Amino acid sequence: MEIAVIGGTGLIGSQVVRILKAGGHEAVPLSPSTGVDLLTGHGLPEALKGIDVVVNLTNSPTFDEASSVFFRKTMDTMLTAAEAGGAGHAVILSIVGAEKVPGLDYYRAKVLQEDILRAGPIPYSIVRATQFFEFVDAVLSWTADENSVRLPATPVQPIAAADVARAVADVSTGHPLRGTRDVAGPEVFALDELGRITLAARGDHRTVVTDDSAGMFAAVPGDALIAEDGALLAGTSYREWLAGQRG
Repeated sequence: MEIAVIGGTGLIGSQVVRILKAGGHEAVPLSPSTGVDLLTGHGLPEALKGIDVVVNLTNSPTFDEASSVFFRKTMDTMLTAAEAGGAGHAVILSIVGAEKVPGLDYYRAKVLQEDILRAGPIPYSIVRATQFFEFVDAVLSWTADENSVRLPATPVQPIAAADVARAVADVSTGHPLRGTRDVAGPEVFALDELGRITLAARGDHRTVVTDDSAGMFAAVPGDALIAEDGALLAGTSYREWLAGQRG
């Protein structure tokens, strides 16, 4: 199977490419560094000609209202080129619970991306993942100073990027779902608790202060970011992943 992975040099995309190649598939990473620009469409029609599956793992450069413009433009460009190239399956990566957080510009943009794919001309699959372990440091940095980190007690169910990549690769080599597959980590944490675990594991003595108005995830209602029944739960625990990072 010939599979084009747009964003194939990024955190998730590079791992998806490796997994697909190890499975005997012809996986082609596409990105500006390989001469393909999804935003402008440069090089895309040629890259998708004769492709069986196109996987879109690109991400907006910002989390503000401009993200909707980015996803609309890039999805329209991708679907036009993929249809012309004869692709029979289109896959994107989205976020568990995105439609439950209309107060965040980026989450609304991801819902828009999903809607464009559903309405498009190509059989599709949507993989929805919870927040990545790899992004926890960035989340902590948003509300940190030299003495403390302020975090809300928002429930989260984070997952290792490697487990997300395996889920994306699995869906990409199967029949189109014409729907969504949710993937999540095996454990639920309050975000402030996750911050304390992270700082302790790294010997960081700053104090985590519970502040339900702090940071982007303060806008998340209830259990919006927790996987519902039927989600695929990955095997890598957060503490296991942290231990591997220290190694």
